[in-house]
Amino acid sequence: MPAYVQPYGFIVLRVIGAAILFWLLSFFGPKQVIERRDYLRLVLCALLGMGFNMLAFFKGLALSTPINSSVLITVTPIIVLILSAIVIKEKIVPRKVLGITIGLVGALGLILFGSEVRQDAPNIPLGNLLILLNSILFGSYLIAAKQLIQKYHPFTFMKWLFTIGIFVCLPFGYQELQDIQWTDIPINMLWSIAFVIIGTTFCTYLFNIFALTQLKASTLSAFVYIQPLFGIVFALLTGQDRLTWVKILAASLVLLGVYLASRKGQVNNVTTAIKKDR
Repeated sequence: MPAYVQPYGFIVLRVIGAAILFWLLSFFGPKQVIERRDYLRLVLCALLGMGFNMLAFFKGLALSTPINSSVLITVTPIIVLILSAIVIKEKIVPRKVLGITIGLVGALGLILFGSEVRQDAPNIPLGNLLILLNSILFGSYLIAAKQLIQKYHPFTFMKWLFTIGIFVCLPFGYQELQDIQWTDIPINMLWSIAFVIIGTTFCTYLFNIFALTQLKASTLSAFVYIQPLFGIVFALLTGQDRLTWVKILAASLVLLGVYLASRKGQVNNVTTAIKKDR
């Protein structure tokens, strides 16, 4: 973006590509029918997680800087933590709050001290606002999806989620999709588009939804702090960055924070064991 594909056109490519992959994958899963009473919640999940979430993030990224987007995304676990307590009455233990706080400090350290500053941003304030909106929408999606995923298989849930997402995103990105000059796109850019569709859309949403069947929404959201960590590691492996003590300390805080946020307390483990014995 934006040399070969505009933001909204790219989103339509992501959603259509992932929908096709999820429909193919669904043939290997159970045959389930969505109950009529769950239609509204499914549409809500599509609006939050497929449509408005992606639209806000890609447009915000086009207007703002990569560093700004990375910093603002780190508020997602905090938003999920608050929404989990309010909407689904999830019990928030001090250990999880401490873990999310420590992870936030580490992630911000990696982003602010481990990223190249770029200023190819035509409207930073608006871009930042859209990226913040993306974090709120994605956090809300995790909460809404948690209740449905307890009822339906991930393959069933995701194929319908992305199918609805096509109709949500198409009105925004149809013209930009039409404007793509496929013959002018070099091979390496086509591979990049394929990676975004398969890797960061299909696989990411699939793994996320499977994780949501095993973890609380607030716990799952804490893993967003690992994203800048992998960014630094990739930059080091490709020779685009160098290792410093600041980055080592920040990475350690990220890992510690995610560990604390995702670790089950000893009391919960004992209680579970007692119930199993009974």
